[in-house]
Amino acid sequence: MIEKAKYAVLIPTYNNEKTLEKLIRGVLEVCSDVIVVNDGSTDSTSEILKKISGITLVEYKANQGKGHALRQGILMAGELGFEHVITIDSDGQHRPENIPDLAENLVSGEEVVLMGNRNMDQEGIPKKSSFGNKFSSFWFWAETGIKLQDTQTGFRAYPVKTVNAMRWFTSRFEFEIEIIVRLAWKMIPVKEVPVDVIYPEDRVTHFKPLKDFLRISALNTVLFTLALLWYLPKLLLFGKGESSVKSRLKREFSKNKDEPLKLAASVGLGLFFGVFPIWGFQMMAGFFVASLLKLNRIVVLAVSNISIPPMIPLIIYFSFLFGKPFVTNGVNFPSFEGLSLETVEYQLTQYLVGACLLSVSLGIIGFLITYLTLKVAKKE
Repeated sequence: MIEKAKYAVLIPTYNNEKTLEKLIRGVLEVCSDVIVVNDGSTDSTSEILKKISGITLVEYKANQGKGHALRQGILMAGELGFEHVITIDSDGQHRPENIPDLAENLVSGEEVVLMGNRNMDQEGIPKKSSFGNKFSSFWFWAETGIKLQDTQTGFRAYPVKTVNAMRWFTSRFEFEIEIIVRLAWKMIPVKEVPVDVIYPEDRVTHFKPLKDFLRISALNTVLFTLALLWYLPKLLLFGKGESSVKSRLKREFSKNKDEPLKLAASVGLGLFFGVFPIWGFQMMAGFFVASLLKLNRIVVLAVSNISIPPMIPLIIYFSFLFGKPFVTNGVNFPSFEGLSLETVEYQLTQYLVGACLLSVSLGIIGFLITYLTLKVAKKE
């Protein structure tokens, strides 16, 4: 029997006195576990919260930003023993009646991020909100490979334990981008749940278009760079999907297990072109040569991914190491002892010679190991 996860509803608020009380009382009708974080409000928020019973209140004097409020609320949820929190904005745009729609997707012992998918194309939605959402969704896809319709919604569910175990770097509106990107990088499923949205006339937003947009743009620049250098190579090599290198290689070896020589040659060729110093053309050249030799092109392309960004420093290091005995005035990489304008030709020659030798060596080693492994496996 599937056991539902224990969750609390988290409401961060800052100067939303016109919509706050109605929202909290609506939430209490569908969930008895409610955490409210008063993020240094200067209006009548404190007075409103004092007359509402049945809530857990986190309160501090100075405004720290929505991200900080969410983190404080999730910390409190962890202390109270909840597995998940469902966050809902206090500006009145979300309906408490949709909380069970998210809650029914929370299973005890399973981590998931839920996003309340609003219909941003309906009448009455501000055009700037619709544009901002599409802009944010594009960057989320670029950074994670996951397509979402609504990445700016504040109606979400987070796994408490994982969030509290991580170190976060943002504290304002941009935190809602950082958290879903980095949780996605941890291979936690991100799912959308349709919810209603309304934009009341008395709705107050504290989003500062210029300042917060610049913060979000800076964060997306950092996240996209990290995605290229770390997350995407990790996903390609070790991801659980059918498109990962591991999965593709497994399929190809299963289909062609009776051709050990061909598979071994494909692995060797892939390693050769993965290191061969024709950066930008390695996979293209590998595909062309594999076609000429009638080798397994999928295996060649998959294995040639050895030249992913995290491996490049090692490839360069060993290229210089392999090339040093074959040139005069070779540099001692990585100290570059003896490096000067007069010796640039030697350094370039050292790298090119070393890279060629390294690619040949890796190709031969990869071929021999693969061939012997397949032969032994076939006998067994």
